Amino acid sequence: MVEVPEVGAFLLGAPKCGTTWLAEVLTQHPEICVSDPKEPNIVASHKGTFGRDDSEPNWVEYADCFNGDGLRIDCSVHAMACPIAPLRVANNWPDARLIICLREPVSRTVSHWNMILDTKEDRENGADWSEFRSAWDDSRLSDDTLYGAAVARWLEYFERDSILLIEANRMRHDASMVLEEVCNHLSISSHSFDLDSVHNANTAADRRPMTVFGRLFRFTASLLPGLIKGPIVRRLQARGVNVYKMPVLSGRAPAKREISDVQRNLLAKEVNADLALLEESTGFDCSKWHIQ
Repeated sequence: MVEVPEVGAFLLGAPKCGTTWLAEVLTQHPEICVSDPKEPNIVASHKGTFGRDDSEPNWVEYADCFNGDGLRIDCSVHAMACPIAPLRVANNWPDARLIICLREPVSRTVSHWNMILDTKEDRENGADWSEFRSAWDDSRLSDDTLYGAAVARWLEYFERDSILLIEANRMRHDASMVLEEVCNHLSISSHSFDLDSVHNANTAADRRPMTVFGRLFRFTASLLPGLIKGPIVRRLQARGVNVYKMPVLSGRAPAKREISDVQRNLLAKEVNADLALLEESTGFDCSKWHIQ
């Protein structure tokens, strides 16, 4: 029987909620071992925005995602909305600590929608998100935005005090305090993080359509073992270098798409009810996020 690797915490959330930045910062802490790649997407059935696979995890492959000492943190953010992840995590790591990053839901949804269209990931997976309404009607977008329903599933198996909820905006304006809260939540020592050396590579400016050479480069990079690729990526990020911005690998960054007031109002009933559920189940104040 294959042994399930020890994991102490899970960094959850949704795309465009600041988890990439937080995971990168936490790699600096000597008592933390962040998953490499950042999102193994092995424990949950949600393998990114579109991928779904509820088969038993490959524990050998999973163990290889942790290279180093310290508290192991799985940063597969899509696990938050995955319906089978809470029970699977509870069965294997009942004492796990959970960190969940949340962002104002409408802006998060629009940013996620833009990211998918910019990378053409919808078309690559047999979907068409060119119209916002069709994208929202696809649960693979909306489920990531309905935080209350997702967190409620985790609360079926974990106590409220095992979950730290972080508003994404605070990571921008109050980063030091957020990191102190994370360390306290994980029961590890405080640390003097070098925030100036961390560059979030997951920004709108980075979502450029890839050239043929860019797609070939990405495929080749995906074949490199984490032990080789990880240090290279971290060194480039520390210097603020994004190779995918090179003209030979990508074109111009596309213009950001916005949604109309009518489209925004279409979300109001469902999103507001979900936010009320989040407030009721966690005490997290998201009153300013309600759609008026």
